[in-house]
Amino acid sequence: MTRAEAPSPGFCSTVVGGRWLSFPISPEPFPWCCCSRHRRHCLLCGNMVCFRLSPVPGSGLVLLCLVLGAVSSYALELNLTDSEKATCLFAKWQMNFTICYETTSKNYVTVNISDLGNATYSGSICGDYQNGSKIAVQFESGFSWIVSFTKEVSTYSIDSISFTYDTSDNTTFPDAKEKGRFTVYDTVALEIPLNDIFRCNSISTLEKNCVVQHYWDVHVQAFVQNGTVSTKEFLCDKDKTSTTVVPTTVPSPTTTPTPKEKPEIGSYSVNNGNGTCLLATMGLQLNITQDKVASVININPNTTDFTGSCHSQTALLRLNSSNIKYLDFVFAVENENRFYLKEVNVSIYLVNGSVFSIANNNLTYWDAPLGSSYMCNKEQTVSVSGAFQINTFDLRVQPFNVVEGKYSTAQECSLDDDTILIPIIVGAGLSGLIIVIVIAYLIGRRKSYAGYQTL
Repeated sequence: MTRAEAPSPGFCSTVVGGRWLSFPISPEPFPWCCCSRHRRHCLLCGNMVCFRLSPVPGSGLVLLCLVLGAVSSYALELNLTDSEKATCLFAKWQMNFTICYETTSKNYVTVNISDLGNATYSGSICGDYQNGSKIAVQFESGFSWIVSFTKEVSTYSIDSISFTYDTSDNTTFPDAKEKGRFTVYDTVALEIPLNDIFRCNSISTLEKNCVVQHYWDVHVQAFVQNGTVSTKEFLCDKDKTSTTVVPTTVPSPTTTPTPKEKPEIGSYSVNNGNGTCLLATMGLQLNITQDKVASVININPNTTDFTGSCHSQTALLRLNSSNIKYLDFVFAVENENRFYLKEVNVSIYLVNGSVFSIANNNLTYWDAPLGSSYMCNKEQTVSVSGAFQINTFDLRVQPFNVVEGKYSTAQECSLDDDTILIPIIVGAGLSGLIIVIVIAYLIGRRKSYAGYQTL
């Protein structure tokens, strides 16, 4: 937990720490750029910003979304007070970003911005009728995110959202073709009753100019009355008609999906300036439950594009196709000597025309030492949530320390380790032998007693 002062009327108390997820908002048409490896499809390569406001008396910042990527992030909480130390602006959310940019070698690279641990809130203001309220967040090198609010007699509005990043930072944007500061600006114009807290748990996604932002569980109230955050919630339209898909268990589906054959095995890789930095080979089967209807989707590697990025502590593999907007596998380093699958984010177009989106950044699958690969030939299930699981087949993955584009020695999963069967079989055999001996002994004693008669 950290605290930071806001330089305007009052002080800003902030909490940093927590987890990530994302939500869609009905975005307007956005520019698209082709950054898939095979370039067969023109795909959005943008930043996905995932904002998540932890549940507070209702509110979902459908605006806290910029076009950013789906990776892990920190939970952010802002409690801005006025000169009398009374709360005037409250917000709680999570966000992260993925930014796509072109290099001098004419390749497209994605950058994940997820470490917001040192976020500051300079420029956040309470506001009034003349001067609107504002949440301003700064993090890392040259990144800023601003949400503006305006006030009327009986309502307040989430007016706009802007996100700024600086490609002149060679550490974050190495070899960027265009250098300078870029801002993604979106008008929101969402009106909320003055003494209500806005809540939107439903997934919203906003995409624009190679930036993608996801957010959900947004809670925000500007122009707080009498210093007390309201318990009366103003819900976004999606929350009024649907239940948010979150990483928790869901009721058993009323329909059973048609069993699918084993998916085809695909090979995927990610390259950086130094060559191949991530390798993955696997067959993927997606299991989805929505509105108590279950469905199964096998990923066809022949029609699936892939991209990603590699960093010292995190690595991203993103898959997409005509019906998969994105399927992200985010890996992380643990204790400087092991890696594991930390996060999965997905957004899929279903047959009924709806979009299924979910994210979980608190996973602990596919653990192996750095410098090795993880392998599991047998079917394995990655449970992202009660509504979404991934079955993997013939899996092998190495997200770090790839040498000459080849897999290193593999650490096998427990499902593949047949050596454990030997002591089990031997133990079962010995137990059976002992039981037979005991039974034979008892039968023998019984017969010996039967051979004597009482005089």
